[in-house]
Amino acid sequence: MTRTRPLAGYLGGLLGLVCVLATLLALDNVRAFGAPLFVGLIAIETHYYYALLALLLPPAFLLYRSNQRFDLLPLDLLLAVVAHGICVWLYLNAATMLDEGWEFAAPPLANWLSIALWVLVLEAVRRIAGLSLFVLVVLFSLYPLVADLMPAAVSGMATSLQDTAAYHVMSSESLIGLPFRAFASLVIGFLVFGVALQHTGGGDFFIKLAFAMLGNVRGGPAKVAIVASGLMGSLSGSVITNVLTTGQLTIPAMKKSGISSETAAGIEACASTGGVLLPPIMGSTAFVMATFLEMPYYQVALAATLPALLYFIALFLQIDAYAAKHQLKGVVDTDIPKISATLKAGWYYLGAFIALIFLLLVMQREALAPWLATAILLVLNQFSRQHRWGLAQALKFLQASGVLLVELLVILSGVGLIVGALSMTGLSGTLVNELLFLAGGSLGVLLLMGAATSFVLGIGMTVTAAYIFLAIILAPALITGGLDPLAVHLFILYWGMLSFITPPVALGAFAAASIAGAKPMATGVRAMGLGASTYFIPFFFVLEPALILAGSWQGTVLQTLQVLTGITLIAGAMQGHLLLFGLLTNHLLVRLALGAGGLLIALPSLSKLGLPWADGPMFLAGLALVLVCLATSAWLSPRLPEVAEA
Repeated sequence: MTRTRPLAGYLGGLLGLVCVLATLLALDNVRAFGAPLFVGLIAIETHYYYALLALLLPPAFLLYRSNQRFDLLPLDLLLAVVAHGICVWLYLNAATMLDEGWEFAAPPLANWLSIALWVLVLEAVRRIAGLSLFVLVVLFSLYPLVADLMPAAVSGMATSLQDTAAYHVMSSESLIGLPFRAFASLVIGFLVFGVALQHTGGGDFFIKLAFAMLGNVRGGPAKVAIVASGLMGSLSGSVITNVLTTGQLTIPAMKKSGISSETAAGIEACASTGGVLLPPIMGSTAFVMATFLEMPYYQVALAATLPALLYFIALFLQIDAYAAKHQLKGVVDTDIPKISATLKAGWYYLGAFIALIFLLLVMQREALAPWLATAILLVLNQFSRQHRWGLAQALKFLQASGVLLVELLVILSGVGLIVGALSMTGLSGTLVNELLFLAGGSLGVLLLMGAATSFVLGIGMTVTAAYIFLAIILAPALITGGLDPLAVHLFILYWGMLSFITPPVALGAFAAASIAGAKPMATGVRAMGLGASTYFIPFFFVLEPALILAGSWQGTVLQTLQVLTGITLIAGAMQGHLLLFGLLTNHLLVRLALGAGGLLIALPSLSKLGLPWADGPMFLAGLALVLVCLATSAWLSPRLPEVAEA
């Protein structure tokens, strides 16, 4: 028996209806119809939030069984009805709640209903997000009850059970706090756009387009995987989902071209991981980031563009070096679709993408942008003979959107409880001071602690949950040390994502290994090697904000060229083949020294870390080391001809 119930009968129809109503609420919230749609029903912001909860929380108990051994449908129906009823009651009393400050002094009925909803949210988190996030949410949400009994380093102000429940449910800092508000105001539209793109055949189009552009170069199928998975990952917002969709096509193609199972799976895992870091959508986390930083989303997307491109360029260089060393050729021309035919069949996918970017960056209408882009896509899709929808396809789209909205609402509600507990007890400020104390005032130590903590939390939690937790606890300490706030938040996001390709967990690599028929741990190790350059990129941009477009364009160009040179050398050292040079020696020390030289060239000034290492001297030292390594490699190794152009 699976954890989820099939989307058939009443459940499928219910999810479709829930998606329609949630969409109408979200559209009304951004005034997409000009005048208010729900006149008199949504008078204040919390009306909208509790209405969303009433719609999207109950289906969590119907979609996901309480356990895999027994199907306790009557109990789940009861939980769904109770959850809906409590949320409706909160909706009806939202104005009174706000006027009388119930989050601090609520009547008895409100307290008991708050406790019940708190428990229901925890159970929904357990079913949807898994045990690790559930345990974390339980411990933190209960923490205010015993905060005064904790050691001094993590102590805080204690509150009673009733007051804690009231604050969690009825304040704007917990359940319907910042993560929930980001979901309600921005994320819904972008999630619907991503689902629409997939259900209209966008995934197939991007894979065909990538094959048409790169299929015949050396290692063509692997480079196709990078482009296709990068584009689709940006839309799906999920590494695992991306691997399991695009990987079904790219991994067999890579294996057919001569790439080993472990390497093929590792490439797909790295590409899918990078896709979630790629604008314009970047999954749900970037929208929460924009809310945290109190800046428009398009500014976050612009800042994230160059680091994401560097991630994919580093991966592309690794794959090119691997293909050159192993003399891998591209796909036979007869198997490659024509670019003109591919664009003719699916031009409107690009049109919807361009419309989205135009609305985001030029018009700066981020709340309306995904909805208008979705409307354009769906209208144009009806002119396609191959992908035109009927009622069945439209219902599947609504159901898929509904499932995604339910899952993300539950996860962000759970994370909101963590945020609320930290706010209630004042623990966030205490932990920031403790981190600064543990680091001994060293920004370098704090950065390494941050990378390690982000990585570890990325293993056990969703990326969004890990990011939000660290944005509250860790980011203020790094910003206090003098680092750019946006760079710090992107740094946390990157290191949380890297857990998907790094053993011992490496969930993205393991998912790809299941498709490739490869050994999971060997695939994780291979993915880690292929993504070697990407472990350094977060340090580059957090120390040099020019790489997130903060500063002069001259500084951005100079730093970008340095990083490109550095990651090219690191990729060559890892794979044993350097672009424009050829085969490198297998001597380990020479290749390690070459990688170290590339790192010295790419690193910005370390003066922020209190080290007397300026940018110029490091660059010259790295360049000298690289020249020595290349001369040594040329002396030790014979030259091999290039197989084909990159």
